Amino acid sequence: MPPSDRRRRLAWLIAGRAIAVTVLLGSGLLVEINAPGRLPIGPFSTLVGLTYALTAVYALTIRVAERKPWLVDVQLAIDAAVVTALIAVTGGVTSYFSLLYVLLIIAAASLQRGRGALAVAVLSSVLYAGVGVLQYQGLWPGVWLSAEPLILPPPRAAFYAIAVNVFAFLAVAALARSLAENLRRTGARLERASKTIEDLQAFNQDVIDSLTSGLVTTDVSGRVLSLNRAAEEILGVPSHRLIERDIGEALQLPEEVRREIAGDLGGRRSRRAEFFYHRADGAEIEIGMAAAHLLAPDGRAGFLITFQDVTEMKRLERDARLKQRLAAVGEMAAGMAHEIRNPLASMAGSVQVLREELPLSPEQADLLEIVLRESRRLNETIRGFLSYARPQPTSTKRLDLRTAVTETARLLRNGGETGPGHEVVTDLPPDPVWYEADEGQVRQVLWNLSTNGLRAMPSGGRLVLTARGAAGGGAVLEVADEGVGIPPEQLDRIFQPFHGTFARGSGLGLAIVHRIVSEYGGEIQVTSGEVGTVFTVRLPARASSSTPLTAGS
Repeated sequence: MPPSDRRRRLAWLIAGRAIAVTVLLGSGLLVEINAPGRLPIGPFSTLVGLTYALTAVYALTIRVAERKPWLVDVQLAIDAAVVTALIAVTGGVTSYFSLLYVLLIIAAASLQRGRGALAVAVLSSVLYAGVGVLQYQGLWPGVWLSAEPLILPPPRAAFYAIAVNVFAFLAVAALARSLAENLRRTGARLERASKTIEDLQAFNQDVIDSLTSGLVTTDVSGRVLSLNRAAEEILGVPSHRLIERDIGEALQLPEEVRREIAGDLGGRRSRRAEFFYHRADGAEIEIGMAAAHLLAPDGRAGFLITFQDVTEMKRLERDARLKQRLAAVGEMAAGMAHEIRNPLASMAGSVQVLREELPLSPEQADLLEIVLRESRRLNETIRGFLSYARPQPTSTKRLDLRTAVTETARLLRNGGETGPGHEVVTDLPPDPVWYEADEGQVRQVLWNLSTNGLRAMPSGGRLVLTARGAAGGGAVLEVADEGVGIPPEQLDRIFQPFHGTFARGSGLGLAIVHRIVSEYGGEIQVTSGEVGTVFTVRLPARASSSTPLTAGS
């Protein structure tokens, strides 16, 4: 028996003992008033007072008895002795107080289970039978202390009374033992069932609190009864501020949704809605909600509201639709550009022939040269646009980025973009920088960034190309110039198509670089001041089909 349960039962035993003694005292006083001399009031009162004193001692030592169960046995034995003394001074085998043994047996069964009940029953039987034997053997002439003479029943009748009482004691002990055992088993089953229910309730609560969707229950009138943790996080309001509030006010539902909930969902099983919710922190979020009937065994008990913050999902849907429209526009524009390119080439070729075969004045020759130059420029713009809008198929392989940087620097030194004051250098590590990519795309990224840097240095300057491995895998390409720099207000727009700031070029070079790097899952960092700009391309680690590759391996 747990200590707390034993202490509670001990408290009940002490209280029951006090009540029983009080009842005995009151009944004794009534008998003495109605029939003076009927009871030995002196010894009777002494035993009652002794019992009161013992009860007080038991109450003061209840904590000790709680820790030491054998003290409970001592209390029961003392109680049996006091009851025996009470029986002895009130007539022995003719006393009406023999039933007090039964109360002791029941108390023992409650405190000490079956073992205690049987032990107290045997002790009570021995003490009760001993009183009878002493009476009839004349070994205790002062047993009856009343003024009136005691008339004993015949020995056979006394023996029968003793046997009946002893049988009753043992029968009560057996019954109490059985009931106590059944009570113990029932209590154990109840405790297991309670524990199971508590675990199930805790599990259900954990499941509800683990939901990423908000969950709110209401009564039939729409008053909030409960909500889970996700609902608090989405709404930004603690639960105690929403309980008992109307669901329409709590969720800021549109008026038509409130009317449908008030109208029992219009006879439908559920109702879905999307609306905007203004949080207490000032943020506005978009919520997708579903309302359904909360069903109980006896019918509808209210409403079950589930909702989610769909702000990000809606944004992604809008972005996807926008990208689809832009892709369609891009495809159409690419087709138009391709169709323009063919007649443009024919026109440029015709003008070239006319310039060579016809006698032209200097002014006419200049005009035709302008036409040819602008045709070439327009053709370059269309070529760059087609390269941006229609990426070519790629072929990835393992390559050393140092080789791509070295060859690109060599081409730049001998290309038309490099002037007399330009210096193109490389800064490369001694070990290979392996990366899995399309070599043509890597060269295009380096070329576009480098030509952009050279154009930013019209009076000459130093251009540095770098390749190195990145921490955790991947690679880093870097192109640094000493040019005019990029104004801060233009940094966010430099990768937009046709946003070129130089006289030469189509304005698509950086846009193509951004598209290629994005396809690899990388990022471009631009650092620019009044003098000089650094483009840093960070490429993430990529796994080969056969061997994992990381920069610097």
